[in-house]
Amino acid sequence: MPVALPLAWITGAGGLIGSHLVKAASTCAPPWRVRGLTRAELDLTDDAAVRRAFVQDAPELIIHCAALSKTVACEQNPGLAHRLNFEATARLAELSVGIPFLFFSSDLVFDGRQGNYAESAPINPLNLYAKSKAAAEQVVLGNLGHTVVRTSLNGGNSPTGDRGFNEEMRRAWAAGHSIKLFTDEFRCPLAAEVTARAVWALLAADRPGLYHLAGNERLSRWQIGQLLAARWPQLHPKLELCSLRDYNGAPRSPDTSLCCAKIQKLLPFPLTGLGEWLAAHPREPF
Repeated sequence: MPVALPLAWITGAGGLIGSHLVKAASTCAPPWRVRGLTRAELDLTDDAAVRRAFVQDAPELIIHCAALSKTVACEQNPGLAHRLNFEATARLAELSVGIPFLFFSSDLVFDGRQGNYAESAPINPLNLYAKSKAAAEQVVLGNLGHTVVRTSLNGGNSPTGDRGFNEEMRRAWAAGHSIKLFTDEFRCPLAAEVTARAVWALLAADRPGLYHLAGNERLSRWQIGQLLAARWPQLHPKLELCSLRDYNGAPRSPDTSLCCAKIQKLLPFPLTGLGEWLAAHPREPF
């Protein structure tokens, strides 16, 4: 009788990165049997329900992608942001005390005054979303067997069609709207399918710790928009230049570009930038 493969939980399986991790598991994670958890299947803010499910399933790996990730949503509902981004993470980390646990954090834990941040750089989160992620990082890294992956903007196709930055732009242009994009805010966007491959490779390397995972191109929001506009000329994309100097919302970090040399040493493939990935995948939906 064949021996059952160990079970891996992937939270946030209805989101962009989580769904790509589930999809990639069949080819990138052969030792694992994967259960993708959506909000409908398990409310991560329900302590009793999470503990019951953990005891019942006995997972031997947890990849925690679920979060309230929109900055505006966190500012509007700080209680939910704390429960989901911090408390749920702390609970899962506690339950995973003796097994691998990988938590997705954000480049936004940096204030963006420097750019090209290595893992050793001091953090200084500016908004509520970033602060909740930074606090959760400290809890996760309290266990030397656990891992934090800070990532940047991820693009690709999500189950709901609205989780990737590319999906938001495409929907706006399809509706005939013009998009204002900052020329002085920089990120290192990456295709979610590359993120998923990299995470499975990192877990296979069995090297827990803190890692940065992003594309190898530092791009402004405006440059990102130009790349995507060229991808979808049939939508007649409309873009407008704008600057952080004219922005009045929650604090934003101007340059959270990441140095990914540490994780690159463990990967069997090179990380690519958004422009390079788009050029190499001209026929794939994005």
